Amino acid sequence: MFRHIFRPTAPLFRQTISTMKAIVVEQPGGPEKLLYKDVPIPKAIENTIVIKNHAIGNAGEVAEVGPGVTDFKVGDRVVYIGPDTYAEYVSAPSDKVEKITNDVSYESAAAVGLQALTAWTMVRDGYPVKEGDVVLVHAAAGGVGLLLCQMSHYLGATVIGTVGSAAKAEIARAHGADYVINYSEEDVVAKVNEITNNLGCHAVFDGVGKDTFEISLQAARRLGTVVSFGNASGVVPPINITKLTPKNLKLMRPALFGYLVSREESKKWWGEVFDLLANNHIKINIHKIYDLKDAAQAHMDLEGRKTTGKLLLKP
Repeated sequence: MFRHIFRPTAPLFRQTISTMKAIVVEQPGGPEKLLYKDVPIPKAIENTIVIKNHAIGNAGEVAEVGPGVTDFKVGDRVVYIGPDTYAEYVSAPSDKVEKITNDVSYESAAAVGLQALTAWTMVRDGYPVKEGDVVLVHAAAGGVGLLLCQMSHYLGATVIGTVGSAAKAEIARAHGADYVINYSEEDVVAKVNEITNNLGCHAVFDGVGKDTFEISLQAARRLGTVVSFGNASGVVPPINITKLTPKNLKLMRPALFGYLVSREESKKWWGEVFDLLANNHIKINIHKIYDLKDAAQAHMDLEGRKTTGKLLLKP
């Protein structure tokens, strides 16, 4: 006599739960519009993976594998790039997911994730930083700023960073900035000219946007490059392209996802970033880890310039 053995087809976690906590935006507005609610757990469809977040937005473990996925299995530790990540579970295309080794914590993986990829693609492709260059990094004590300082220093450049306080100046110096300009007390362009003997910088990395764009153009040297990659102070208004003419400047507006289109590109950039981390060429500065329910507070702290380095959320 044979006993029928029940073999569930759904992943184990789906047998006990169907909803998860997530941050939902139902109407436009400020951080107060970030609502902490119950929503359905996403399902793994063709060529996607459901990931249980351990560090919101970037790192977790595979909870479910969709049809067509052969490179991953349930339990794999991974980092990923994808939308709708302020949640306990997230669905991501398998070609936007990479495995992480056991010696890399979820927090470290999340901290280097988007910001380190952004910084590394900028110093290798946006403007290929090299020995002897002088580069200017705006918001040098921020998450991307600290990484840009470290990476540019590692590549042999002299690094000038801008910050808004003496405390942030010390943090920037500890992460590779050779010179630091406190923009709340000093004229950035005048100090850059003083440091560079009126030559200006080979490259300017500007994640601030509207408030610093004109400064960036002035601080770049002849034949220099301005890499504008963020809007912390607002979007840069439309510009007259002839502003680049007097110094034959190059202007770039990169987006990280443009570097991660193919699986080969994804493996290349993720691999290089984790090599930097493994060889201690970059160090991670995690300012604070917030609970997911406190996402609004994290955003208010960030907008209020109360933070340095990376902010993380945990489920």
